[in-house]
Amino acid sequence: MALFRKAAPSAPTPIDGVDCLYLDLDGVVYKGPDAIPHAVDSINGAGVRPVYLTNNASRTDAEVAEHLASFGLQLTPDDVVTSPQAAMRLLAQHLEPGDRVLVVGGAGIVVEVEARGWQVVRTAAEQPKAVVQGFHPSVGWQELAEASFALHTGIPWVATNGDWTIPVAGGIAPGNGTLVSAVHTAVGRLAEFAGKPERHMYDVATERFAAAAPAMVGDRLDTDILGARRAGIRSIMVLTGVDRGAHLIGADETMRPDHIIEDLRGLTEPIAPLRETLERSTGDTYFEVGTAAVRRSGIDITLVRAGARPVDTIRAACAAVWTADRPVLGLRIADQLLAL
Repeated sequence: MALFRKAAPSAPTPIDGVDCLYLDLDGVVYKGPDAIPHAVDSINGAGVRPVYLTNNASRTDAEVAEHLASFGLQLTPDDVVTSPQAAMRLLAQHLEPGDRVLVVGGAGIVVEVEARGWQVVRTAAEQPKAVVQGFHPSVGWQELAEASFALHTGIPWVATNGDWTIPVAGGIAPGNGTLVSAVHTAVGRLAEFAGKPERHMYDVATERFAAAAPAMVGDRLDTDILGARRAGIRSIMVLTGVDRGAHLIGADETMRPDHIIEDLRGLTEPIAPLRETLERSTGDTYFEVGTAAVRRSGIDITLVRAGARPVDTIRAACAAVWTADRPVLGLRIADQLLAL
């Protein structure tokens, strides 16, 4: 008998092999002024360098870092990548040192423009060489009108991000994409977008930290996950923010994450295996994760057994839908699953 027994290989986790963790903020790390339960301890204990990516252009990287540090996270402003920073990469293709830039937005953009030696202006009469637009609560009709006046001359137009909505204390409010759309309607042309889901923010982070195998953690399929897919990096969906189970089940192929976790503790927890079983007598296929089971019978996707954890039921349902031989609109999905 052998004196020593080989240790069983540990089950994989969503961040195995990852050297840099890109984290969205609202809905992932915090909601409003408060940290999401388990987020801080999970980030601090992940053993992977965290980098914080935000589409919100209203704050500077220093302001974001101060907010995160108040939760007990250890970071500097350099650990924050903002959509205005990504926008600067696009503006640099069009501008020379000292050029004037019409800014629609707040300090989050102004600081970045001035740091690159360009002049901030607020009116079309000052003859800017480009327009950069980002969200700030103070943006109103006059600022949008000045952007429109300037853009009618044909100068470049860069938007920090295209999020249609933004979560605020009172609920869901119009985001930068809504404001950009107003200008678009007035000028009849499209802006060049810098933030998620475009890959520019991911490129900024990857270059800054020399990340060889990063992973993106987000709560929105149409920004965080789609952007990660476009950038060719691992994507992890966390269920503490905007998109929920029904969004995942019906997700387009371009927005399907590599991993789904309930909260950030799932980053370092073993991935519960997915079991797929074909019942030959009926042709039905069963998808099981943990104690959850979902059946695909022709075009019908039904819940057989809810899991002890909602995330297990969601993963089983996603597997049933995502591996079907037809698009989601061609399937009948049980209301119990669409309520997840």
